[in-house]
Amino acid sequence: MTLPRTLTILVATVTTISAVLADLVVPDLAAQHVHNPGWPPHAKFHDAQYVVMTVLLGLVGLALAARPGPTLRARLLCADAVVATPWLGMLGALLFPGTAAYDPEFADQTVFVLGLHGQIFMAVVLLLVLIGSAAGALRMSVHHPVVPVSEGSSRATLSS
Repeated sequence: MTLPRTLTILVATVTTISAVLADLVVPDLAAQHVHNPGWPPHAKFHDAQYVVMTVLLGLVGLALAARPGPTLRARLLCADAVVATPWLGMLGALLFPGTAAYDPEFADQTVFVLGLHGQIFMAVVLLLVLIGSAAGALRMSVHHPVVPVSEGSSRATLSS
C-alpha cells in the first residue's frame, strides 16, 4: 500500500469516528455538544447534522481510497478533498461573527495544544497530513501499469 493511500485512509478513519466520539459518545465532550442542556434544539440539530455529515464524508473518503484498481491517483485526490471538507469547515466556522471553538462555561475543561483549541489543532494536523497525501498522490503515475493476462485477452490492471 502506498504512503499517500495509507495517510488518506488514516485521516478518513479519524474523520468517520471523531465527531461521533466528541459530540455524542465521550461524556465530557458530549456534554459540551449534543448533550449540552444549554443548547436549544435547533443548535443540537445542526450539531447532529455535522456528526452525520462527517461520518458520511469519512466513509466516502474511505471508499475512494481503499478501493483497488486503476486511477488510484485521481481517487486519492478526490478522497483527500472529501475528507478535508469537515476539517476546513471547522476552521471556516471560526470566521463567522459570534462563533467560538468552545462555550465559555467549559473554558476550564477545554484542552489547548500549542495555544489552539484541541479540535482546531487536530483539524490543522489532519489537513497537513492530507496535503502530504495529495502531494504524494500527485507524484504517482496517472495510470497503474497494465500487464497481459493471457495470450487471448487484451489487458488487465494490477491491483493497487
